[in-house]
Amino acid sequence: MQTTLSEQARALPRADEAESILRACVHCGFCNATCPTYQLLGNELDGPRGRIYLIKQVLEGAPVTEKTQAHLDRCLTCRSCETTCPSGVRYHSLLDIGRAEVERRAPRPARQRMLRAALRRVVPEPELFGPLLKTGQALRPVLPRVLREKIPRAMPAQKGASDERPPLRHARRVLMLEGCVLPSLSPNTNAAAARVLDRLGISVVPAKEAGCCGATEYHLNAQDDGLARARRNIDAWWPAVAAGVEAVVLTASGCGAFVKEYGHLLRHDPVYAQKAKRISELALDLVEVVGREPLDALHNGKPRRIAVHCPCTLQHAQKLGGAVQSLMLRIGFDLTPVADSHLCCGSAGTYSITEPALARKLRDNKLDALEAGGPDAIVTANIGCQTHLNGAGRTAVSHWIELVDALHSA
Repeated sequence: MQTTLSEQARALPRADEAESILRACVHCGFCNATCPTYQLLGNELDGPRGRIYLIKQVLEGAPVTEKTQAHLDRCLTCRSCETTCPSGVRYHSLLDIGRAEVERRAPRPARQRMLRAALRRVVPEPELFGPLLKTGQALRPVLPRVLREKIPRAMPAQKGASDERPPLRHARRVLMLEGCVLPSLSPNTNAAAARVLDRLGISVVPAKEAGCCGATEYHLNAQDDGLARARRNIDAWWPAVAAGVEAVVLTASGCGAFVKEYGHLLRHDPVYAQKAKRISELALDLVEVVGREPLDALHNGKPRRIAVHCPCTLQHAQKLGGAVQSLMLRIGFDLTPVADSHLCCGSAGTYSITEPALARKLRDNKLDALEAGGPDAIVTANIGCQTHLNGAGRTAVSHWIELVDALHSA
């Protein structure tokens, strides 16, 4: 796609990257075929090709309007379009660049600014998020529906669930991101992961100083704040990395997708570039770590019928579509078919809060597909998707590692 950036756009830190991505797009439109918002809305500007044109116009100096911002806001950043694109367009990077410039040039209404500021302040901070969540859950029955739907129910606990973790006792060691909302929304997930890894001969080195991966702030256009969190995590992990840990394990695929980008996002940072590159090399989704091990210690001979929801951040961002399904089959679970598994569930970080109507429709469509085969349980690989899907009050959704861990208490 031919483009001529304005002088103002050429001064942006990622101008060359934006121009390169724009030139890679051949305007074929294949991306629209797999775009969830284009399928729902049928508007060219609510598909990747149309959004690319909007960003192109902005970077060429065209006026920025609230309409421009609204079309970019509606993007889930699910990256299904990147899986489809024959030209390898790095759409999500262009979207980050475009959104940041639009945010700078088009101030939002006060209500939107307040909501986004609250999300940036609360979600990444477990010390704030946890107590507020508990308060909201206690008051949930008496809240108006519009607020009640925003507050997730307490997550259903797996049989034998606990926060107990094994001691450091194996020569093989990994780090594991604790995250920001995961400790409050599903505290058993990381504990279950540590127990399963322990059965496989791998110990998890604690690094509590590492918190939110930075994705929440970064994708709400506080990009400097998101990268500051990335640097803090690198500092927290670096002593264990220097000591030779095998991997940085991510149990939330959304976090994994972002941590794997640290090297790219900090490549021009003179202090952190090499460290960020190393962290991204070590970053592995939990399914990658468990999946490369012999799984005899995890079998119990009692197959259970499940449906697997593969998050967009796992299948499109990390290119690990089918990995959880393959692992669960190896362990002995029966899998039900799931139609349109490439489509987003509508969670998309804070999207279910900033774009609730679209998120609810996508959630209901996804649950219809997941429940169609009559599974005993539904599993996923990302806390955001898990919380969003459970918000419908239908079939309970848990992290797949919790079902694997529960085999030993069955």
